[in-house]
Formats: sequence, structure tokens, C-alpha cells
Amino acid sequence: MTRRLLLLGTTAAVTIVAGVLHYTSASDVAVFVSAGIALGGLAWVVGVGTEAIGAHLGPAATGVLQSTLGNLPELFIVLFALHAGEIVVAQTSVLGSLFANGLLVLGFVIVAGARAADDGIMRFGPRLPNDTAVLLLLASFLIVILGVSDRMGDRASAHQVEISVVGAIVLLFIYMTWLADYLRGGSANEPAIVESTHQLPIVQAIVLLSVAGVAAAFVSDWFIAALDPAVRTLGVSKGFTGLVIVGIAGNAVENVVGITLAAKGHSDLAVSVVKNSVTQIATFLFPALVLLSLFFTTRLTFVINPVLAAAIAGMAISVWMITGDGRAPAFEGWALAGFYVILATVVWFE
Repeated sequence: MTRRLLLLGTTAAVTIVAGVLHYTSASDVAVFVSAGIALGGLAWVVGVGTEAIGAHLGPAATGVLQSTLGNLPELFIVLFALHAGEIVVAQTSVLGSLFANGLLVLGFVIVAGARAADDGIMRFGPRLPNDTAVLLLLASFLIVILGVSDRMGDRASAHQVEISVVGAIVLLFIYMTWLADYLRGGSANEPAIVESTHQLPIVQAIVLLSVAGVAAAFVSDWFIAALDPAVRTLGVSKGFTGLVIVGIAGNAVENVVGITLAAKGHSDLAVSVVKNSVTQIATFLFPALVLLSLFFTTRLTFVINPVLAAAIAGMAISVWMITGDGRAPAFEGWALAGFYVILATVVWFE
């Protein structure tokens, strides 16, 4: 409890500092850095509140709820980026969250889970990993085929917005169909989380979530406002900022919660938190943002950099091969993390 209060106090302090720096016209780099740290802290706060509420809902609903609310920072960042006309930041922020969860976080979760297992093999139910692979492959199909159309300049390439809207509706429909079936009994045999949630009453958790959600909206606005001048000063590309910096900062929930659960031996729950987040980003958050972008001047589509499109397809295949059998040794976790490092290096030089 003392550690939790310390982290809550630190997050509140950093958020206040970011606000003061923003409204006093301080250095854009200082605002950018402090707001980025605050986003990571707020993501952790959302995770604490969600975990407490999820203890009353069962493991399957816990994973879904934790992933949904854990993606709030990314949602606000992308919306403010679209409002500011920062299409590169908007796209790479979504993709950064996808890669961070599907490669880096999942990799570390496997490493932690394998080390916690007596025989060095992390074991978990294969249904969610296989379902996630199918949904990822579906999203990859849409992204890759639109990317090829764009590069060829065929007749369909003149209708990227319309095709993206139809694709978004299809993805959302299939995700909702899968989610309804998953919640009806997808993880009924998984153990519940008890030890980390009994100290936080549900009323306090709801208040915590409400405050963190509002704060995340403000901090995201400050972050985007400082982003353009800050990256010019630091010499960092917008693509790297969205893909790596925002991707990691905005996924503090999955980083902390997933790895901690895996280290404690809660393999199914750890995989549920991370896999649900990957699925939601690819087939719920991304398509939902495509539809929401229709209300902005800058439109978000599924047409992305060919390198990133290839990376998404490669990630979908890699995640399916590594987790589809319900078991994974530590080296496979390190391999996923290695894929992420290679991708981040490529994006750095883009």
C-alpha cells in the first residue's frame, strides 16, 4: 500500500509539473518529456483501478477491461494528433502500441513466465493466442492489400478513405462477435487475481479511473502540442516518437501488470492482459479511430508505410507460431523482444 501511494503521489506530481510547464510556456522539450512520463504514470493508475474492478468480474472480463481502459492514453493521443493534423504521429502511435504489446511486452511476459515455471516452459490456454492470431491476420490482410493498392496506383487507390471505412466496420463487427463469445466462457478456468486488489475498494477504484481518464486527456493534449517543436530540437523523427516513445509510454499498464502476473505464475491472466490489448488495438481501437477521424480534417486510413505493413504481417505470423501451442520457453520471449528492437532500429533511420 505504501509503495502504491508513493507511485500515485509521484504520478500526480509529474502530471502537475507537466501542466505548469505547458501553461507557463516553458521549454517544449521539458513539456514533451514530463508529459510523456506522466502518460506512463497515468496508464499505471488506470491499471490499478481496472485491476480492482476486474476482481469482481472474473478473469476473462478482467483482461478485456484492463486492456480497454489501458488503451485510453493512446486513444487521446491519436485524437489530439488528428486534430493537430499530425497524421504520422496518429498512425505510428496506434502501430507503436500494437508492436509494443505484441512483441516487446509479450516477449518479456514469456521470459518472466518461463522463469517462474519449474521446467522453464510458460504454459497457458491456447484459445486466446489463436483467436488473437486470426484477428491480427485479418487486420494485416486489410493493411497489406491497401498498401499494395496504394503503391500500384490502381483504381482502388483513389478510394482509400472509403475502403478504410468499410474495412473498419468489418473489423469492428468481427471483434464484437468474437468478444461476445469470449466473455461467455473463454477463460472460465483461469485463476482470479486476489492478492493485488483486496486493498482497494471498488468505489475508490472508480474514482481513480475517472480522475486518471480526465488527466490523460489533458496530458495527451499537452504532449501533442509540444511534440513537433520538441522532436525538431531533439533530432528525433515523428515516426520513431510515435512508434517507440508513445508506444512504450502508453503501454505501462501491460508492461507492469502482464510481467508481474507472469512472474507470479499467473500465466493465463498475464497472456490475457497482453493478448486482449493486441486484439483491441488491431481490431477495435484502430478501426474505431478510422471512423472517428471522419469528423476531422485529417483522415486516418489503413494505408501505412510498407515497412510497417510488412512488420505487422510478420508480427502476426510470429506471435501465432510462438504462442499458438499454449507453451513457450524463455528464448521465444527474447526472440519477440528482439523483433521489436530490430524494428525500432529500422524506424530510427527512416
